[in-house]
Amino acid sequence: MPVDTQITIKVDGETTTVATGTTGAELFFDRREVVVARVDGVLTDLVTPLADGAVVEPVTVDSPDGLNVLRHSTAHVMAQAVQQLRPDAKLGIGPYITDGFYFDFDVAEPFTPEDLKTLEKMMQKIVNQNQRFARRVVSEAEAREAMANEPYKLELLGKASDADTAGEGVNVEVGAGDITIYSNIDRKSGEEVWCDLCRGPHLPNTKLISNAFALTRTSAAYWLGNQKNQQLQRIYGTAWPTKEALKAYQERIAEAERRDHRKLGVELDLFSFPDELGSGLPVFHPKGGIIRKEMEDYSRKRHVEAGYDFVYTPHITKGHLYEVSGHLDWYKDGMFPPMHVDAELNEDGTVRKPGQDYYLKPMNCPMHNLIFRSRGRSYRELPLRLFEFGSVYRYEKSGVVHGLTRVRGMTQDDAHIYCSKEQMKDELTETLNFVLSLLKDYGLNDFYLELSTKDPEKFVGSDEVWEEATQTLADVATASGLELVADPGGAAFYGPKISVQAKDALGRTWQMSTIQLDFNLPERFELEYQAADGTRQRPVMIHRALFGSVERFMGVLTEHYAGAFPAWLSPVQVVAIPVAEAFNDYMFDVVAKLKQQGIRAEVDTSSDRFPKKIRTASKEKVPFVLIAGGDDADANAVSFRFRDGSQDNGVAVDEAVRRIVEAVRNRTA
Repeated sequence: MPVDTQITIKVDGETTTVATGTTGAELFFDRREVVVARVDGVLTDLVTPLADGAVVEPVTVDSPDGLNVLRHSTAHVMAQAVQQLRPDAKLGIGPYITDGFYFDFDVAEPFTPEDLKTLEKMMQKIVNQNQRFARRVVSEAEAREAMANEPYKLELLGKASDADTAGEGVNVEVGAGDITIYSNIDRKSGEEVWCDLCRGPHLPNTKLISNAFALTRTSAAYWLGNQKNQQLQRIYGTAWPTKEALKAYQERIAEAERRDHRKLGVELDLFSFPDELGSGLPVFHPKGGIIRKEMEDYSRKRHVEAGYDFVYTPHITKGHLYEVSGHLDWYKDGMFPPMHVDAELNEDGTVRKPGQDYYLKPMNCPMHNLIFRSRGRSYRELPLRLFEFGSVYRYEKSGVVHGLTRVRGMTQDDAHIYCSKEQMKDELTETLNFVLSLLKDYGLNDFYLELSTKDPEKFVGSDEVWEEATQTLADVATASGLELVADPGGAAFYGPKISVQAKDALGRTWQMSTIQLDFNLPERFELEYQAADGTRQRPVMIHRALFGSVERFMGVLTEHYAGAFPAWLSPVQVVAIPVAEAFNDYMFDVVAKLKQQGIRAEVDTSSDRFPKKIRTASKEKVPFVLIAGGDDADANAVSFRFRDGSQDNGVAVDEAVRRIVEAVRNRTA
């Protein structure tokens, strides 16, 4: 039979005929920005021949998938350089990550900053050699032969069937069908110079990496992310399509370091983490306490206006409460160990009265359920919105504790709303609009939503209830008009949730408010209300945290504003600086008028020279600086100096007070 010499494929939605054996590289030969192809929905190397009927889309290097391929290919080049520098290095896993990549190595000595500089130079030589990335499908036996000197790769071959759950990064190497090895091929000799077990895909060649990469740092890392395993050395790096893009990224990172809330917390005297207290347990200093109080007070005001009732619950509870809620079954690893108390012993050591386990509470919801259940409820009380600034405690691993954004003791602005099924959708819509409005008041404006759905391995309740809850949340999220992103398997064990993802001033995304729909805890706690027809009905429960935690939200705001908080949140809103000591009393009179209006103002009467006082106010990021000398005092006026360095001279004192009060009360500065 004659062999067909033509195949029909669809490229970017258009059907076309090409020669049998045509590859993506040939199809997109005039588009250098295309680095891989999506063939029938699967990312594929450009050198792979296309099959008849294939649906083909080009993937450019500046797209999310293209960037991931670029970074994973750069990780291979880095690993090749490492084994040139340290021939005894054994390969771990090297996946792409957000904005970069890493690779783990088993080496005798940790890498030094000088090593990273040397490796960058070695990588550039490999890039310039224009080595070709070549994929080959192998049997397990062939893979074991090729990886005979790589013990960690041999271990991965035994995990191919459960790659998605075997440990961090495993599915980058094995799983999803064929076992494949990628080789770096010398362009001139055609010989293999390096290879790795990998699923790919990769760039066509190293030349496409150009010089837009950098190695950023090293750290220790456990094999497969398990503390019981061997500790390896991890090298992090980043790669971008152009040198300009790399430079822009490095500038963003430098700005992020300048905005680091841990650094600003010390510089602005806001909070600290005393070693005596333990990891993840912050204390707030007076200035930080002012910011926190303003945040909480404004939140309380808005909650009162929205019809919430305030409740208070204790910090510890008997363990049985969390048996009922399910937390001891599903969340115990995130809880501090129990305190066993109240046991009474006889003189011979035998137990006369058994004790009980008490736990620091990780969640407020079970206690709020007890408040709802404390007496009979009527449909006329619904929706019942209970709100608490509740302190909770979670046993975060020491390696993930990070400043205020990941702590062990936190205060949640936690609300639980009890409503009927008929009220459920409207209440969810109102709740979502409320949290978005309040986040905007704190200066966050760029949002998208994430819908977290059931984890098949970790849930309570029926599939039907989960489907109804998930669809209801999806409908509410879609109606908001915001982008909705799926988070499969990301829900808590008791119900699906919507997460509000907010972008800060640097474009980084932070998870803020969460709204969870729960049919299960009302069942477990046997919550009921009397309906209009006299029957007993189960309420629907909505879990809602606005900030997530006060600590984390304050950390995010500190970085969002780079410590220059808006005037209404600033610990010191006004500093009055006399140009000479003779005008101190005049400035005290001005400050007194501001304090009468509730403005946090003070006079700088230090012995510093006038220019130093100005610099100090700027360093402390005070919103308004008022300056006065002889001419100002004669005219009953002051000069305004703003944070951006601009100045407005000769402003009447009463006008200055009015401007400041208006800016603070209206949150406009």
